[in-house]
Amino acid sequence: MLSRKRQIRIETDRLTLRLPRHADFRAWVALRSQSEAFLKPWEPAWAADHLTRKAFTNRVYWAQRALSQGNAVPLFIHRRDDEVLLGAITLDNIRRGPAQSGTLGYWIGEVHARQGYMREAIEGVVHYAFRALDLSRLEAACLPENLASRGVLERSGFKYEGVAQSYLQINGRWRNHVLYANLRPDRRGRTDVG
Repeated sequence: MLSRKRQIRIETDRLTLRLPRHADFRAWVALRSQSEAFLKPWEPAWAADHLTRKAFTNRVYWAQRALSQGNAVPLFIHRRDDEVLLGAITLDNIRRGPAQSGTLGYWIGEVHARQGYMREAIEGVVHYAFRALDLSRLEAACLPENLASRGVLERSGFKYEGVAQSYLQINGRWRNHVLYANLRPDRRGRTDVG
């Protein structure tokens, strides 16, 4: 379990990844609003109150709770030179014991897409997950037609593993997803069993 007082901050060449804060509300709601048509085809249906301050406050508290309980690392992605919010990335469903794995989810604002930011964020979180959290396997899933997401996963070291039928409700419909995984290099195929 992660310490309740622990603050996560991942620095990459151009980015700072950190927990969401209450002060991020205006930047978050502006970016989500401006990117609504870009994001909605790939995400679960937005609740009626999705862009409200109350929903955002709940998101901030959930992020703090999830981190302190050790089951998720929800991070906002900021460009380091001007602190502009670019999107978010979450390492969720962290499983310990023999699994030592987690699931990666992410989004980026439309204006910031296709500039290499998400690849950089994914690589930063993968490094953190393997080194700081001692995980062995990271999983990610996306819609088969989401070529941008598939491409960024593949360029970030994730390998295609197959298709999950009716995996998630996206934009109001149960949808198949393609599954990807990234394995910690020093543990591939190894076991402690003699």
